[in-house]
Amino acid sequence: MSDAPARPPLRDVIARHDLAARRSLGQHFLLDANLIARIVRCAGPLDGRHVVEVGPGPGGLTRALLDTEAASITAIELDRRAVGAIEELAATDPRLRVIAGDALAMDLPGQIPVPRQIVANLPYNVASPLLVGWLRQAAAFERMTLMFQQEVAERLCAAPDGPDYGRLGVLAQWTCDVTLMLRLPPAAFVPPPKVWSAVVALVPHAEQPPPALFAAMERLTAAAFGQRRKMLRGALKPLGGEALLARAGIAGDRRAETLGIAEFDRLARLL
Repeated sequence: MSDAPARPPLRDVIARHDLAARRSLGQHFLLDANLIARIVRCAGPLDGRHVVEVGPGPGGLTRALLDTEAASITAIELDRRAVGAIEELAATDPRLRVIAGDALAMDLPGQIPVPRQIVANLPYNVASPLLVGWLRQAAAFERMTLMFQQEVAERLCAAPDGPDYGRLGVLAQWTCDVTLMLRLPPAAFVPPPKVWSAVVALVPHAEQPPPALFAAMERLTAAAFGQRRKMLRGALKPLGGEALLARAGIAGDRRAETLGIAEFDRLARLL
């Protein structure tokens, strides 16, 4: 918002709350206000949206979200040190709510009104399981704008027949339109990670698979990509193998990375 109160420098917040980043929590803090603003712009207009941020750390991205016309921001933080920092920020703006806890164990749609979006620099060590959990209920979200390690982001966007194409990309592209929006170098973070990072936008499709079908796709992709060098007739043997593939009209000597999203969908529905 244009009338946002003056805020202390993020480095002061980190020092005051003893917020040295912890590797065990996958923490790498982004402090550059210009880069943070670019990430928020990747989410599109947030006017009237109820935004969820996971792992806000000292609050750099949180501040930028508060500078939009979002209806509310819910910050979920596991690190008690960071909870204190975000609670200080919440005292300056009634739109910010802080939840201390593990986002992996939370039902976000049950706590956040619609229209809801997720905008987050995800902790590296739980980014993939968090994403899969949200994809299971993708219909609940208008959009997810998420930062990952670049290699994870590239897997999400990968096309068939490439080395990055795998289970995570199939699940993401089956449920969402996926776009890599922005790449960030290690030097942008404190402390710098060993790899580049990237922001991905995921916009859920209008029609989403029911829970049983999503569970079938999870089993299918786990089996298909679990042994990438195997032909599908062998990799999918526990799920029906040659018979399942024949029903789907897919040759048993193909490998998982050659199948398109529509072919995975056909197999999952047969399961």
